Amino acid sequence: MNPAVHPPPLDSAIIPAAAGARPSQVLITGATGFVGRALVARLLQDGAALIVLSRDVSRARARFGEAVTVVDRLDALPADTRIDAVVNLAGARVLGPPWTAARRKVLLDSRVQVTAAVIALMQRLERKPAVLVGASAVGYYGDGGDAAHPPRTEGSPPRPGQFASDLCVAVEREALRAQALGVRVVPLRFGVVMGRGDGAFPMLALSARMGLGAVLGSGRQPAPWIHLEDVVGLIRFALAQPALSGPVNATAPETPTQAGFTRALAACYRRRVYLRVPAPLLRLAGGEMAGLLLDGENVVPQAASAAGYVFRFPTVELALRDLTAR
Repeated sequence: MNPAVHPPPLDSAIIPAAAGARPSQVLITGATGFVGRALVARLLQDGAALIVLSRDVSRARARFGEAVTVVDRLDALPADTRIDAVVNLAGARVLGPPWTAARRKVLLDSRVQVTAAVIALMQRLERKPAVLVGASAVGYYGDGGDAAHPPRTEGSPPRPGQFASDLCVAVEREALRAQALGVRVVPLRFGVVMGRGDGAFPMLALSARMGLGAVLGSGRQPAPWIHLEDVVGLIRFALAQPALSGPVNATAPETPTQAGFTRALAACYRRRVYLRVPAPLLRLAGGEMAGLLLDGENVVPQAASAAGYVFRFPTVELALRDLTAR
């Protein structure tokens, strides 16, 4: 196997390379979330100047320090503010309480309203940003059955009538309005993000260590995933590549089945998987949301690979070796 390669540094369109040049300024929404925190840390290392949108200004300032400008309203930014790029990660967690009508509204509003505010800001700015990178998800493709189904690429259609798909379509449609302003738009369709400290992995790892890892339903459903470092890498790559436009599947090249992933994780702790949760039980408890666990999609990162992005963690083996190393 070829050695893993980090994504290239941001080019001069985002981070000027010349000595003494002022750093590019990036606006980030959702910066205090799991992905956002990792992205802020990396962009600061890259030398970017950052503006962060947060509902809790004090908490964000305490977390990021004086190196980051924190605002609680985008309409408070003057029209002459220099913003070279926007990364929109805002949105309530999809996997959580059942998708009641009220919960669906929260999930939709927390994404679409912030994206609409970003577009409104761009319309006011005297100098438009070069690029908007926005968070979407593989839920765009809807329920996909087992791993035998053909893989979904960025050109595969959504599934109207399925909430997860409709949610992603609504968010992407709002983001694409920026194209009319001459802004390059790159919606990233995330798989399950795996990293230490937050997200899905800590609970999965705890279950595996305790011998409580479980096959969900048939276990044959694909489980698209991506390592946190590759999420950050893809965002940086999207910011830096002026030719990259349109949706990008932010998933690792290797998509295991749910059972395969669960067994591989258990093996890292010298455990085996004995438990199985029947699909009807999960659907009874979670309703349509249970489809996120039971109805996977075989998603491939065709656009990222074609553009030249090299995944640091392309396989489950490499990712789990890293995540369980300590």
